[in-house]
Amino acid sequence: MPIFHRDVKSTNILLDDAFTTKVSDYGASRSISIDQTRVVTAVQGTFGYLDPEYYYTGQLTEKSDVYSFGVILVELLTRKKSIFVNCLGEKQNLCHCFLQALRDKTIMDMVDPQVAKEANQSEIDEIALVAEMCLRLKGENRPKMKEVELRLQLLRAKISRTHKEESKRGRETQQSLSSEYKSTSLTVTRRAEIGFVANLSSQAVSRCHTMEQEMIYSAEFPR
Repeated sequence: MPIFHRDVKSTNILLDDAFTTKVSDYGASRSISIDQTRVVTAVQGTFGYLDPEYYYTGQLTEKSDVYSFGVILVELLTRKKSIFVNCLGEKQNLCHCFLQALRDKTIMDMVDPQVAKEANQSEIDEIALVAEMCLRLKGENRPKMKEVELRLQLLRAKISRTHKEESKRGRETQQSLSSEYKSTSLTVTRRAEIGFVANLSSQAVSRCHTMEQEMIYSAEFPR
């Protein structure tokens, strides 16, 4: 049976020890029959996460929760609350600022520095795109939650694959450096051995030459 949560927000999403998400607080949720796509009801939810279409028409749909999830994605990118206080002490709607930044192509100015450091540009752009799709004014233009989930899973797989490739390159570089070090050490050792042998040979030749001189000297000057 379909359920419209009606109050999807960051404080209602819990994490267990394995960072598995759990959605909580179903007090405002509505169950509907399988053949229904919307229900007219009194507006309920949290300001800053409320679907504008639901707010103005009173029609609750599955896309209402999609809008709220889009707000959470923006919160994750910016590390700001849905209604935040700017540097001038004024309250602002996070999603309005986010959508304006997308239009102005200044989204990186809103992205939290640590997020920008840990993710590359294409990953941030993909999350921003999914968030923008969820925040579209008309519910019919928003994706279904299954589509949102699929896009995020594909992005996670891509990130995981990239990390594995980087880790592999790192190991290969380390092995290459280790091989070069061993090769250099072996060359130095061989050179030292050759030098040692050459030195011994030189000393042996010198001793032989000295013995020959002593024998000649003894023959010329018998005792």
